[in-house]
Amino acid sequence: MKFEYAPGATPIDADEATGLIPSHLTLQHELNEYEETNILEAVDWLFGRRRGDPLDQRFIRAVHRRMFGQTWKWAGEARRSDKNIGVRWYEIPLHLNQMLGDVRAQIEHKAYPPVEIAARYHHRLVAIHVFPNGNGRHARLMADLLLTELANQRFEWGRESLTTASEVRSRYIAALRAADGGDCQPLLAFLGQITD
Repeated sequence: MKFEYAPGATPIDADEATGLIPSHLTLQHELNEYEETNILEAVDWLFGRRRGDPLDQRFIRAVHRRMFGQTWKWAGEARRSDKNIGVRWYEIPLHLNQMLGDVRAQIEHKAYPPVEIAARYHHRLVAIHVFPNGNGRHARLMADLLLTELANQRFEWGRESLTTASEVRSRYIAALRAADGGDCQPLLAFLGQITD
């Protein structure tokens, strides 16, 4: 299978590609559709049950496994290689632990409104880049879960798919890059629309 990547997407290395479960897929759009079906099942599971703690590392991995477990053998496992984005792979546990502690403190001390706490959580989860693939989709779902817990709301994420090249994806990537530099305002503006 030849993988094609939207701008800003993380390439899958050869070792990770061997973890593809469905052997009948030959085209990128087939992989995207297969992953999307798996993700929709995970969303139903996540929002149709008593939710877990979005600030728990085991639950973060469990959600990724639910989202991609029918597609990738390594779903739910932290990456074991460096990527074009993210911390060094061996620093993932440290950075994830620090981020979760920071978010707990932000919640406890009401450092930001719930929407901003969830947006910052999303950004840091993407910036750490815990998994070999699916980090953006996973971080969006986890941020929705956190915002649901904090304010019974969900983000609209630009109202269209962020997995393919588009103007909305370009704005999303630019907002994440601004947050990388310490400016969360473009991300908050992008996430300005929320649903009840």
